[in-house]
Amino acid sequence: MQTQTPSPETETRPPRRSLVARIFMAAALSIGLAAGAAAPAQAANPYERGPNPTEQSVTALRGPFSTSETSVSSLRVRGFGGGTIYYPTTRSEGTFGGVVISPGYTGTQSSIAWLGPRLASQGFVVFTIDTNTIYDQPNSRARQLDAALDYLTEDSSVADRVDPNRLAAMGHSMGGGGTLALSEDRPELRAAIPLTPWHTQKRWSSLQVPTMIIGAENDAIASVRTHSIPFYESLPSSLDRAYVELRGASHFAPNLSNTVIAKYSISWLKRFVDEDTRYNQFLCPPPRTGFGTDFSDYRDSCPH
Repeated sequence: MQTQTPSPETETRPPRRSLVARIFMAAALSIGLAAGAAAPAQAANPYERGPNPTEQSVTALRGPFSTSETSVSSLRVRGFGGGTIYYPTTRSEGTFGGVVISPGYTGTQSSIAWLGPRLASQGFVVFTIDTNTIYDQPNSRARQLDAALDYLTEDSSVADRVDPNRLAAMGHSMGGGGTLALSEDRPELRAAIPLTPWHTQKRWSSLQVPTMIIGAENDAIASVRTHSIPFYESLPSSLDRAYVELRGASHFAPNLSNTVIAKYSISWLKRFVDEDTRYNQFLCPPPRTGFGTDFSDYRDSCPH
């Protein structure tokens, strides 16, 4: 079990390549990919992947896509510690959205590995990463998520399966804080899902990325009163956003296979990475909260 000791955030974020440069590069890649892997012609939304969703399909241990995985050695990458890429094996559906996931303080990719095949089987290319050291702070994890997204779309063995214009980030604990920091620096992301996030920065009023924060009622490390709820409430009111609080859960809920986390993460990624409105039904109206439910709190900006 990982432990997390809050420590002052003293590091700063270095200058990054310009947003214009990123968009130009992504557009060029997208044009090249489109020539070799067209989206399904029958879909009204070209990004829709998979059959019509049901409650059973979004809570299943595996989705409709067969998956494979490939390991990425830390010796082959720069800026982060390597990891594992999980991806749908089909070529008939065109490219997929990409999701990079960071573990928390003192954690490794094994602590979030369950999310890899589960999300990939729903139609995403998922990269669970190791950080440079297990003690890296949130802003360092943000830079590493950023480097991992670039590797996934530019240099990885599955780069031709990923749509570089449809990317998302997730992370647990300090990785969740890193997800928020990355979203502030990389506004072209399509979705962000911080899981029981920890960060010394409490206000995120400049975020432009649709964000779902998942907190835990009994979190003794990143208390929802001092982390998840202030983070959520600081997001712009005009932003597509949601706050899911898991009733009776601890800080480490994201480290084990969790049906509620999976259902809402899948639905959020489908809605905003794939622009798939078929998944609105699982986000709006909000679920009931309190005794006898999975939620101690739920806040949102419905309709999405």
